[in-house]
Amino acid sequence: MVEMLLDLIQGADVEWKNITEVFKMRNGYTPSKNKPEFWDENSATIPWFRMEDIRANGHILSDSIQHITEKAVKGNLFKANSIIIATSATIGEHALITVDFMCNQRFTCFTISDEYEDKLLPKFAYHYFFFIDKFVQQTQKQSSMPAADMEVLKKLEIPLPSLEIQQKCVKILDKMTDYVTELTAELTLRQKQYSFYRDKLLTFPGGQSDSDESLAVRWTTLGEVATILAGGDLPEKYNKGQKEPSEEFPYPIYSNGTGNQSLYGFANSYRIDDEAVTISARGTLGWHTIRSAKFTPIVRLLTLIPDKEIISTKFLNYILTQAELGGVQTGIPSLTKPMVEKVKIAIPPLNLQSKIVEILDKFQALTEDVSGLLPEEIALRQKQYAYYREQLLTFTANSGKASH
Repeated sequence: MVEMLLDLIQGADVEWKNITEVFKMRNGYTPSKNKPEFWDENSATIPWFRMEDIRANGHILSDSIQHITEKAVKGNLFKANSIIIATSATIGEHALITVDFMCNQRFTCFTISDEYEDKLLPKFAYHYFFFIDKFVQQTQKQSSMPAADMEVLKKLEIPLPSLEIQQKCVKILDKMTDYVTELTAELTLRQKQYSFYRDKLLTFPGGQSDSDESLAVRWTTLGEVATILAGGDLPEKYNKGQKEPSEEFPYPIYSNGTGNQSLYGFANSYRIDDEAVTISARGTLGWHTIRSAKFTPIVRLLTLIPDKEIISTKFLNYILTQAELGGVQTGIPSLTKPMVEKVKIAIPPLNLQSKIVEILDKFQALTEDVSGLLPEEIALRQKQYAYYREQLLTFTANSGKASH
């Protein structure tokens, strides 16, 4: 069917129209945070979209995470089946919104003009806007705050094949994206199941100042059960391009809490000799992982070396998922050694820690085994979708069209 449609497209009569003719363009905005009546939860019913909505819920949206009241609306709402595209900050992300709505100032809203409502399907426009995303990224203005070059964008032309061709393209591409959505939902479900059981096993009776005598669980601070080291600057002598350890550069340098791969090469001095847990302490706060080899941390890390007679390294890493680490959120978000030292955690006996770790390790292994296949399948299907989108929506060349 795809091959037949491709043959049909090759000989199709396709109109090219300026984007400002086909769409009405308006910028979004953020209502004043100083006016509670704009954000009153009891009357805030109007969807107000931000980049967080796309990141959390995908590119076709029927509701938003945050809402505003009617008092916060300037002029008319954006019409359902409009497309929003990020034209500042994060450039070139778009979504099709299926309800009447508002959005913040990072987006420009594209609403199909009355004249073209019976000539352009919203879902066809949605699929084609992936090319617009790429065009906006390639032509953005270079400054302290990335921004789309709107004058260039307004000169863009887009294709208008017949509604029959649009419908057939949409049917094929929707089928592909629906399958990706199903796979993503399955992956999310399995991750939620693991998180549910992890939280159950790591939630203990009593509060942060109480003890549970039946389980011999006590609450204490991280500073009492682990040696906490603030990460130092990069050693003076290191080779950023050094990919493998050597006698000269034997210690991997870690810069954050995600994964176990050295990001900065290897150093020849300043190492942590003990098995430890590192926590990211600047920028994105709280990412933590076990470091099982000798290594060198940098300033973005806090290193926790557990007292093995009180708490195991694995249990410490697991219990940190329940800890309220806090941190300073103004400026560059940061987490300091004194803050972490005061964080309260529950400490069961070592034999109970071992049982909990054993169960969670098995759950995690099962989740990773299954989810390891799902992300691979999702990535494969996304590539397939991108390939056929490229094939199906590439029409006769035109000087003003988006570059595919």
